[in-house]
Amino acid sequence: QPYEKIKARGLPDNIASVLNKLVVVKLNGGLGTSMGCKGPKSLIGVRNENTFLDLTVQQIEHLNKSYNTDVPLVLMNSFNTDDDTKKILQKYSHSRVKIYTFNQSRYPRINKETLLPIAKDVSYSGENTECWYPPGHGDIYASFYNSGLLDNLIAEGKEYIFVSNIDNLGATVDLYILNHLMNPPNGKRCEFVMEVTNKTRADVKGGTLTQYENKLRLVEIAQVPKAHVDEFKSVSKFKIFNTNNLWIALSAIKRLQEKNAIDMEIIVNPKTLDGGLNVIQLETAVGAAIKSFENSLGINVPRSRFLPVKTTSDLLLVMSNLYSLNAGSLTMSEKREFPTVPLVKLGSSFTKVQDYLRRFESIPDMLELDHLTVSGDVTFGKNVSLKGTVIIIANHGDRIDIPAGALLENKIVSGNLRILDH
Repeated sequence: QPYEKIKARGLPDNIASVLNKLVVVKLNGGLGTSMGCKGPKSLIGVRNENTFLDLTVQQIEHLNKSYNTDVPLVLMNSFNTDDDTKKILQKYSHSRVKIYTFNQSRYPRINKETLLPIAKDVSYSGENTECWYPPGHGDIYASFYNSGLLDNLIAEGKEYIFVSNIDNLGATVDLYILNHLMNPPNGKRCEFVMEVTNKTRADVKGGTLTQYENKLRLVEIAQVPKAHVDEFKSVSKFKIFNTNNLWIALSAIKRLQEKNAIDMEIIVNPKTLDGGLNVIQLETAVGAAIKSFENSLGINVPRSRFLPVKTTSDLLLVMSNLYSLNAGSLTMSEKREFPTVPLVKLGSSFTKVQDYLRRFESIPDMLELDHLTVSGDVTFGKNVSLKGTVIIIANHGDRIDIPAGALLENKIVSGNLRILDH
């Protein structure tokens, strides 16, 4: 369904009573390793010293204060993130958000050759830490149920969870979708809603929704045979992809979990450990369970609800003046004339957050940027403006310093600092 249609219904007067049935769940099992950070990814600073977790707490606190409600935050941690997250949660003890945590399972990595677990025993310490992994966010159903938290929340009168990745800064509580769930137009409530959004060239790997035997299903790229991968990536054939913003009925999770009826395809994730050992991780994805629920629905939401920060290229976008921050929510600046996000590709010298931060004296003005590619040893002075298409390539052994106050508009800057018109 198009989001516009759901928004057009407006909001009821008693939106607070609807909000009081909601729980926000953030998937917080991931480490910041892909961005060169130790510890939970949610503790990386994203905007004015605020971390992903800070922004999440601010959003929900703003909601609770505005509507005088009690929407709790639940974090699904993994054994990798639990200790560090719990330490940091003390700082929110006076905020107007109840915060709960539960842990994902811990599964043994499997030797690719022997197909046996590589762990010698069940301990998790010393050299044995490499032997275990959290089995993907599909594990939420069993772990949430087993933790006892699911039953406690149902007993408190909560009816729906809104699940999203903690690194998706667009995943804020949407009152129109919540109202659609609680007060469905045809009287029959959805047990599962998946927010999808239109694919662009940047999202060709995202999972897509299909209908099969009268049920919605999520198809992920890992499940597609090699011969069909290009077809799967096509923007014309599969127009939408899963944002992993999901709205799920608590009673349905309980019912299905008790019947052991949640069926998710297993994703085989091959990995190579630091010592060179090839292992297999078996994982599941939270959205894959959509086919087990009754009356599920996909809602085609605006792109602004999908703003993931997976790399420092993404981080540059959300730190820049393209977005303004208000009560923990990022919104595209009104000064940008078109609502699409620039395509930013920062090279390997920028992969780690600390290197990235060192290379920008201040974040450039990007309001009129379409495309930025940076490769090699490049640094940016203060108050640089980037417009149109800007490509900066320092050859091996060369270094390019973009001077403070520079304006680069449709420029190619190459090896020996010649600035060419693009």
